[in-house]
Amino acid sequence: MTERNQAQQGTQAVDRAAALVAMVVQADEPITFTELAEASGLARSTTSRLLSALERTRLLERDESGAYVPGALFALYSARHDQWSDVVRLARPTLRKLQRDTGETVNLGIPRGDTVVQIAQETTRYVLGARDWVGVDVPAHCSALGKAMYAFDGLSLPRAPLETPTQHSIDSLDRLEQDIRRVRRLGYATTSEELEIGLSAVAVPVRDRAGNTVAALGVSGPTVRLEGRVDQFGRLLLQQAEALSGLLRNRMLEEGVA
Repeated sequence: MTERNQAQQGTQAVDRAAALVAMVVQADEPITFTELAEASGLARSTTSRLLSALERTRLLERDESGAYVPGALFALYSARHDQWSDVVRLARPTLRKLQRDTGETVNLGIPRGDTVVQIAQETTRYVLGARDWVGVDVPAHCSALGKAMYAFDGLSLPRAPLETPTQHSIDSLDRLEQDIRRVRRLGYATTSEELEIGLSAVAVPVRDRAGNTVAALGVSGPTVRLEGRVDQFGRLLLQQAEALSGLLRNRMLEEGVA
């Protein structure tokens, strides 16, 4: 084989590998081996060989079902520009499990100023309650996510007067502090129609390696569906939040973060 032919084959392999990476990165959800082989038009053996190389170089990886998702190098790059992108990637399996177990919308929120911004969501399978909250600024005292952060030092208490989106919203610092004491005792926060009429939620804190509250994990849905299930969801969230906190601690150790 001539040097020119070798170069052409090498370029072709790079092109094919790049095309596989592009398919995975641009997909709306994890994509299977079979889907990649069919979409690329490559032989299954060639697809398998290229995917193995892409996994070794951390450009791609597989989720718990074996489907392909962008690899750790993408998360590392994104983290340099958005510190929460890697947290979202790590949290996604937890959010999906909670959505399957509860049937309701699951959210991950972070503090931003004196508000809570939701950075990841797994939406309920029901039509009622299916709203996208990602990127929406929410008054922290009206949300279970915000109350969890208040109770476990992820957010400083707000100043009066407090915004009252509904007649059920907490309207004074005294009432908020009383609610926060209850959250600390239970370990989880709740709201009932305090942000929107008909909407209730449960949330717990997510902690980093140092034990600081860096986010909150919550389940929300119509009040009629959450009634009688709040304690169950609270216990479930506490278990999953502890597992997620462990993932964050392990990732920080891997990256050498003190």
